[in-house]
Amino acid sequence: MGEKFEVVIIGAGPAGAAAAITTAKAGMSTLMVERGDFSGAKNMFGGLVFTKPTAEIIPEFWKTAPIERRIIEHKYWLLSEGSHVEISHRNQKFAKSFNSFTAYRARFDKWFASQAESAGTTLLTRTTATGVLWDSPGQISGISTDRGDVKADVVIACDGANSLIAKGAGLHEEWKPEDIAIGVKETYSLPKEKIEDRFNVRGDEGVAMMIYGGRQEEYAGFLYTNKDTISFGVGAIMSDLAKTKSYNMPMQLLEWMKQHPSIQPLLEGSSLREYTAHLIPEGGYYRLPPLYTNGMMVAGDAAMLVNALNWEGTNFAMFSGKYAGQTAVDAKKSGGNYSAANLSKYRTYLENSFVLKDLKKFRDVPHYIASHKYFLTLYPELLNDLMYKFFDVDGRPKQEHLAEMKKEIYTRRGRVGVVRDGIGIYRKVLS
Repeated sequence: MGEKFEVVIIGAGPAGAAAAITTAKAGMSTLMVERGDFSGAKNMFGGLVFTKPTAEIIPEFWKTAPIERRIIEHKYWLLSEGSHVEISHRNQKFAKSFNSFTAYRARFDKWFASQAESAGTTLLTRTTATGVLWDSPGQISGISTDRGDVKADVVIACDGANSLIAKGAGLHEEWKPEDIAIGVKETYSLPKEKIEDRFNVRGDEGVAMMIYGGRQEEYAGFLYTNKDTISFGVGAIMSDLAKTKSYNMPMQLLEWMKQHPSIQPLLEGSSLREYTAHLIPEGGYYRLPPLYTNGMMVAGDAAMLVNALNWEGTNFAMFSGKYAGQTAVDAKKSGGNYSAANLSKYRTYLENSFVLKDLKKFRDVPHYIASHKYFLTLYPELLNDLMYKFFDVDGRPKQEHLAEMKKEIYTRRGRVGVVRDGIGIYRKVLS
């Protein structure tokens, strides 16, 4: 190509588009390179996009964006083999001023990238970035692609969990298996009226569910309602798959979940539309890579900016892209100095936002849960057994039921274990 831009962005997902919108609106010549046929073509997504972070980038985006349903209820299901305990919260405040929504990333990302184009970004699809260019030792000056080289004052890598560009720049080591989850998702067609009846919603209201327990393996399942489809899937940490040598475990878990007596009725009568799989970086705060170097920044999944505690990734990507873009704008205003010292402001922006504040706050949770797997295995099963005993009417006084419940808890986990678990969760999550 042999062209020169002030900013070159690799990847046209939420992080890349947010960065491009920010720099293009500031008048910087911006190129966004995407290897897919269009933005969102290769993304796997079965989750939520959050309203307020998105609106900070595109005000009143919901008037034109291809959103599916506005989430008014969040559910957590804790499974045993044949039952579940539900913790849920439904709030009409979410209907009036909606907090999050479901979306098809293939549609949403395409729309989001079009907003970057409208702001002045040049979008180049079907183009693979193959490496970075060096102007001098330690100074990045552009990228190489399968169509030729492109010069740039600053590069922003938003090319996902594997980020070959960040690896080539020395900002991204090979992730460890315990840092990466594999997510598999199936999308099921179901008439809009049946979704409304089954999930007790109306119009464009929707429900988000997280699912745990019922197995000895550690996993997290999810279910999200769209307009006329259901996104249903599961995620598992790669190191757990390696230990059990169950490399097909996510699919086995998915099949088991679909046959569970609590879940099966939710999917009854639906038809499979698509199957996708994707890597998700879940290493957390301690595994964040360097976020910048001379002439380059890294954002989104490429920077491991995912909050695994509540599966927040898209809004982290958007805001990290926005702040990377703003840092590029600031560097131009300060005389066009794109050194690492100047680009360090990017980290400061993130530290002052909810992105790194949340990751830092819950930085010990992933390791704690990984080393105390019974929170996702024993406790869901135990809670289901206790609830059964509590509601079972068998002619005996409730006092005897309560005594049996207490005995079962202490037998299966121990008095000291229960106390330690309570203190541990309080310290890691609530304190």
